[in-house]
Amino acid sequence: MEKVTFRYAKRKDVPLILEFIRGLAEYEGMPGLVTATEERLEEWLFDKEKAEVLFLEVSGAEAGFALFFESLAAYPGRGGIYLDDLYVKPEFRGKGYGEALFKRLAQITLERGGMRIEWLCLKSNLPSIGFYEAMGGKQMEMSTTFRIENEALISLAGQKAGC
Repeated sequence: MEKVTFRYAKRKDVPLILEFIRGLAEYEGMPGLVTATEERLEEWLFDKEKAEVLFLEVSGAEAGFALFFESLAAYPGRGGIYLDDLYVKPEFRGKGYGEALFKRLAQITLERGGMRIEWLCLKSNLPSIGFYEAMGGKQMEMSTTFRIENEALISLAGQKAGC
């Protein structure tokens, strides 16, 4: 493995963040679902400070990224990190960089007093599931993910579309 460094994204990195998001969507076979814009990412990441992006650099080139935010688990009353996206560019895969990103996220979690990292993985993404399990990740059998979005969200809120 070549020299690895990590850095938090800055506002000027928004186009690069969007590039990584599109790369992940392409990898997952869902490029048409990306509706993020540079303006929206800048607002949510840097104006509202709702999430963070960590880049993994190999010899000064961005090779991977993680988009995450802090979470709180009510039962233990402690926080952690919710990992929304993790992506390593194809030319850097199989060299330990994904694991290096996870190790750094684990360090960040502990530095902040957190107790866990959580994330979702598509059931069809068998290579990633194998990777996560090899690092000690466990699929949670006692729960499943639910989502309310788009028209259902608008309807639940009692609002009309376009509000």
